[in-house]
Amino acid sequence: MIELKSSAEIDQMRPAGKLVAAVLTALKDAADVGVNLLDLDALAHRMIREAGAESCYIDYHPSFGAMPFGKVLCTSVNDAVLHGLPHDYALRDGDLLSVDFAASLNGWVSDAALSVVVGTPREQDLALIDCTERALTAGIAAARSGNKLGDVGAAIAQVAHDGGFSVNTQFGGHGVGRTMHGEPHVPNDGRAGRGLKLQPGLVIAIEPWFMHTTDEIFTDPDGWTLRSADGSRGAHSEHTIAVTSGDPVVLTARD
Repeated sequence: MIELKSSAEIDQMRPAGKLVAAVLTALKDAADVGVNLLDLDALAHRMIREAGAESCYIDYHPSFGAMPFGKVLCTSVNDAVLHGLPHDYALRDGDLLSVDFAASLNGWVSDAALSVVVGTPREQDLALIDCTERALTAGIAAARSGNKLGDVGAAIAQVAHDGGFSVNTQFGGHGVGRTMHGEPHVPNDGRAGRGLKLQPGLVIAIEPWFMHTTDEIFTDPDGWTLRSADGSRGAHSEHTIAVTSGDPVVLTARD
């Protein structure tokens, strides 16, 4: 069921969005050569506790997960492109790191993601990250009252295709509210003018993620981490946004 939020409820969601933004900013600043993925998870866990918030990930166990996730953020490195389970790995020079994080504060959830290159960047990785960020911007711009859900997916896919990337539609954005994942599913491809009509009060996570040379993935033996089928790297950008009668409101905007 799709639930529309009132203006007051959207205002109540803002603190969760600010927390998620602050945690991602701290993680981006902390990610460096030699830093362990478990240390990044511990940093996010500490910030959750200090804010009086709750993790959306620790007990998360959907049908595609082998077990409850057990950590508070996803850390996907290089050919690990989504749902990366933090483990004992020290970041190396040139690693492409994607971090996805969601938390609940005062009963409301926000969800966001970003990608960074640790140390010396490869130009093709910077271009990939830039493409996901531009696709996110395009998707948000299309998330206006009166438009259709297909307009959001079409805007994202157009940026991807212009950049030479194909799009995987198995995983994408989703509704956000009292829980992390709800209706509607927000695919990263679509047909303009088709699908659900967007209305004020709809709160969704929009999250384009692309890989260099494939749109196929497989599940790592850890039961969670999704990797590119051909070993190419991936990048991921995400914001939680609210559809209004005017411009979309980005609840997880970072300073």
